[in-house]
Amino acid sequence: MDVMAARTTAQAKLNKIVEIIGEELSSEVCSVYLLREGMLELFATRGLKQEAVHVTRLGLGEGLVGTIAHNVETLNLEEAAAHPDFAYRPETGEELFHSFAGVPIVRRERAIGALCVQHVDPRPYEEVEIEALQTVAMVLAELITNAGLVDENPGENRPLETGATVLSGLQLVMGMARGHAVFHQPRITIEHTVAEDIEVERQRVYSAFTKMREQIDRMAGQAEFGVEGETREVLETYKMFAYDEGWSRRINEAIDAGLTAEAAIERVQQRTRMRMRQIDDPLLQDRMHDLEDLSNRLLRIVSGQLGTAAQMGLRQDTILIARNLGPAELLEYDRRRLKGLILEEGSLTAHVTIVARAMGVPVLGRVKNTRALINDGDLLLLDVNQNRLYIRPTVPMDEAFEAGLSLTQKRRAEYAALRDKPAVTKDGVTVELMVNAGLRDDVAALDVTGADGIGLFRTEFQFLVSATLPQRERQQRLYRDVLDAAGNRPVIFRTVDIGGDKALPYLRAGDNEHEENPAMGWRAVRLALERDALMKAQARALLEAAAGRTLHVMFPMISEPWELAQAKALFREQKIWLEKRERKLPKAVYYGAMLEVPALAETLDFLLPELDFLSIGTNDLTQFLFAADRANPKLAERYDWMSVAILRFIARIVRTCAQYDVPVGVCGEMGGRTLEAMALLGLGIRRLSITPASVGPVKAMVRSLDLALLTEQCAELLSGGVPNLREPLAQWADEQGVELS
Repeated sequence: MDVMAARTTAQAKLNKIVEIIGEELSSEVCSVYLLREGMLELFATRGLKQEAVHVTRLGLGEGLVGTIAHNVETLNLEEAAAHPDFAYRPETGEELFHSFAGVPIVRRERAIGALCVQHVDPRPYEEVEIEALQTVAMVLAELITNAGLVDENPGENRPLETGATVLSGLQLVMGMARGHAVFHQPRITIEHTVAEDIEVERQRVYSAFTKMREQIDRMAGQAEFGVEGETREVLETYKMFAYDEGWSRRINEAIDAGLTAEAAIERVQQRTRMRMRQIDDPLLQDRMHDLEDLSNRLLRIVSGQLGTAAQMGLRQDTILIARNLGPAELLEYDRRRLKGLILEEGSLTAHVTIVARAMGVPVLGRVKNTRALINDGDLLLLDVNQNRLYIRPTVPMDEAFEAGLSLTQKRRAEYAALRDKPAVTKDGVTVELMVNAGLRDDVAALDVTGADGIGLFRTEFQFLVSATLPQRERQQRLYRDVLDAAGNRPVIFRTVDIGGDKALPYLRAGDNEHEENPAMGWRAVRLALERDALMKAQARALLEAAAGRTLHVMFPMISEPWELAQAKALFREQKIWLEKRERKLPKAVYYGAMLEVPALAETLDFLLPELDFLSIGTNDLTQFLFAADRANPKLAERYDWMSVAILRFIARIVRTCAQYDVPVGVCGEMGGRTLEAMALLGLGIRRLSITPASVGPVKAMVRSLDLALLTEQCAELLSGGVPNLREPLAQWADEQGVELS
């Protein structure tokens, strides 16, 4: 801090700073690169050759320094040359050094340079050393900008975009919407990073935390929907972060290092972003987004820049744009004006996605370069169903969108008219159409769609949105409420399916915590049988919740018959335990299993006599059958559900189940697509559990279908040497007048 206050030139200050940092971190090299004329120029160094200063230049994305600036991320490498982006510059003499760490120098969310250290011996830099670099980088940003050493506002003085543009992203909440672009929040520029009085800065942070927590408490109390459901649990988890003492302690430590309140919050936020990039667990990444959202809120409060688009009010139909958004922030918006949401980040399990779905707001995530391509007030057409965002649409784009919207509304009306009509084929065969659910509020879809029941209730959702393991009483309350809401319609509860890609921060996998292939690892019934206390609590909760009623229980990811035997035995033990205490029990309990692991198909003769029903989970089954990770974008569309391989596999399962008189159904995305659902019916499937939005289209298909003719056609195609049934079956449906959407 004394160096920054000295009356010397900016270059002299930089020269002194690299010397001090190198000495403090015992690093032979410390260098500062600054962005000038679009290139990163070596501006000061200790340890590299001085003749390289103002000579060595790297483009954004070029080499390790360019990667840091381009991605605005921190690197910490034990062996720099092993990194795929390493680029050697002979004039620097850096071939002597192995370890490397670098942090971006950030101004207004853009990298204006990089601060790097290097060491002769291979070693990772400690976390405290990285945090020290981040602190210095924040202070340097102010010095560099004030001295005019870098391009002024790089990239910000671009001309306004005027042409039509089409973007795509990740479909989070389906739907269509028209509205004008509104950015969630203006950029907050931190003007001063060095604290004049540490105690004053500390009090400013304390005051901001108090105000922020009051806001969160107030919003949680004013939520208009899902007050007793999982949406409430989302807000409670969000509130837990707001009261996290570790977060406030890290901010105080940054203030102790001499930063202002704003700079301290930003430093901790930068550290959080770096950790987010290092985390493979999608659930933990989503929870870190909540912390990012709270950091933004705290920063606005402490800086006095409180205005978000929500506080200023929406004046017209709006498509909201944000890098990410917390659930409480979304709740601040006027739901009459908020028509859609665009996120630069986002995921299917993020809290904001859960809340947006409950609000009925379509969401498109992972949309890149929104600030560069969209202007405030631009007309936007959002079609999440087709994965399209139209920016400043042309007349033909607008007309096509309106036609699609009109058709969607017309189809919705037609499907709504089918709500009370049975799903019966033209030749009189009844098909059970059930819905998948995971929230208490999802049960309302039964009345809206006219579905026959809930074919898959994902009990793990309560675990995923909770900060701690849900107690048995809370589980029981949820299950009872779902059964009450369903009335006399069946509900199939799938026991908890966690682990793998649905890891819980409060439930670790021990030695298998970092699994190479989590989808095929310690998850679902494997985890539940090992952590049997968890499954015993759930068994008692389900049995007591279904007192006097019929209980349907389904076990996920059964691989061998002995797993089913153990799971059933555990439930029966809990039933006996409750009987001894004269607790009221279900009048009947039906046990089922999910066939997701192909190996199970080879032991159905052992399994089926012990089952009341079987459900084929087509999502996992497909990835296991084809050895194709469904989360890998390169493989997501490569393996088709209409492939002969998977259809023959399912047909064999259906035939075997028929021999043992065990009903078999399908739950998964495959059954929610009309052509694929038709193929399943042709194989003998008579129960589908699908998303609520798919019930109408699938029911319309069923009612337009002659099942006897379809069965003959499927048998012919499966034995006729056709590798894929998509085109021939679609052509057959067209000729027969089957209604496909």
